[in-house]
Amino acid sequence: MIDVNDLRKGVTFELDGNLYKVLEYSHHKPGRGNATIRIKARDLRSGTTLEKTFTSGDRVQDMRLDYHNVQYLYNDGEFYYFMDLETFEQPSVPKKLVADSAQWLKEQMEVKLTFYKNEPIDIELPNTVELKVVQAEAAVRGDTATGVTKKVTVETGALVEVPQFVNEGDTIRVDTRTGTYVTRV
Repeated sequence: MIDVNDLRKGVTFELDGNLYKVLEYSHHKPGRGNATIRIKARDLRSGTTLEKTFTSGDRVQDMRLDYHNVQYLYNDGEFYYFMDLETFEQPSVPKKLVADSAQWLKEQMEVKLTFYKNEPIDIELPNTVELKVVQAEAAVRGDTATGVTKKVTVETGALVEVPQFVNEGDTIRVDTRTGTYVTRV
């Protein structure tokens, strides 16, 4: 059991038989009485979001998780296939578990899969990924007074907002947590 004061962003816990990962955490201490802890968490099996308020001193069940470094191989529309870099096993992950991370996955990419009792429950991408721009609008000459941006399509099909000087064929670095442009490589 862990105290709810230890629930921070990224912590995984069990509540009412469901597995949750904390997305947001806030601690509020009024002048009198007990502190309240508000969390926003994602159910790792169904993908639904839960907002819950705890009082200071409440406890939730912690869990033992296994982490495996894997390499992304391919997807067949319903499942995403990975290869464990140590055992060479090829676990398949349902599409709903990959969810928004799919737009940043490219073949041969190394990611971290989280398992609970041999069931894949979460995927963790690297913080940044380098992707090639496959489609870009032409830049408008003289439109540089402010930080003007344009949308480009990268090799995975994702749309990224970038500065005007990025062209088709360039390789850019994208932050996978926010989906924002970092730099041209």
